Amino acid sequence: MKSFNIQNRRYLGNKFKLLNSIKELVKKKCGNYSSFIDLFSGTSVVANSFNSNKVRIITNDLLYSNYVIAKSFFEITKSPNKLAKKIEILNSIKTNKANYFSKNFGNKYFTKDNAIKIGAIRQKIEKISSNSDEKFILITSLIYAADRIANTVGHYDAYRENLDTRGKLELQVPNIDYKKNKNNKVYCMDANILANEIKGDVVYIDPPYNSRQYSDTYHLLDNLASWNKPDVFGKAKKMDRSHIKSKYCSKDAVHEFQDLITKLNAKHIIVSYNNTENTKHGRSNAKISFNQIKKILMKKGKTEINQIDFKAFTTGKSKTENHKEILFYCRVK
Repeated sequence: MKSFNIQNRRYLGNKFKLLNSIKELVKKKCGNYSSFIDLFSGTSVVANSFNSNKVRIITNDLLYSNYVIAKSFFEITKSPNKLAKKIEILNSIKTNKANYFSKNFGNKYFTKDNAIKIGAIRQKIEKISSNSDEKFILITSLIYAADRIANTVGHYDAYRENLDTRGKLELQVPNIDYKKNKNNKVYCMDANILANEIKGDVVYIDPPYNSRQYSDTYHLLDNLASWNKPDVFGKAKKMDRSHIKSKYCSKDAVHEFQDLITKLNAKHIIVSYNNTENTKHGRSNAKISFNQIKKILMKKGKTEINQIDFKAFTTGKSKTENHKEILFYCRVK
């Protein structure tokens, strides 16, 4: 059966191409460490690159779909016995009966047939899952399978007007290294609240920096993961996301960042930042400036700045010339 890795999905701000630079910085500056916290984990590819028998991984993300994926890759310590068999069962489902998912997202984000099957599979997962671990992994497999054939440019703020993505829906087995997951912990919380409850050696921070709310951008995947079947509205078929709007995407961003850094209990802090303070597309303009981040970190400890040439994954509208990814490193006092 085919398999997939944690990085095999499309996601705005994905740091997979930046991993070597982050790992080199940690190796150079952090010495011996036994815990690594990825506080705004998104796809969790950064946390995954540090996951080992010797390092405890803590991840956190407000999106439930990202939480489900992180639970699968970092907390489950043993593969479910009949996982491959159950994925085969899900892939073999044949139906033309409309369901919640096809009625709302068919002939929009997916072909009608694919949307019917996605909905039918999600409903079947509720029935055949033997336990929560198995359920998390099956939902993760479905999220990745659906994302591969979605009629989008890699996010769900909108769909292509011409339905040109007609690939076959196929669930695969996730490549999870279960033996590394003994002491890991996954959260789905406001990072500023969680900062009061955790501590670690190395903390990696990659918050949203502009007005684009990830809760809106990936609403469909959260809908699929939670399967609460909420009412949806508008052309994009979004659900109410007001309860998880990030303050980092608002005028309160600087205050939130300062509050977070003040609360963090860590030896080393690494912050990702890119030069989008003034782009050609207003929504992409950063809510926190380079100098504001630098000033806040310097109060926490000795701070160094590393610039890296980096082509970020965007919606296609935001083009920044001479794009630089900046890694702030702070050795906490």
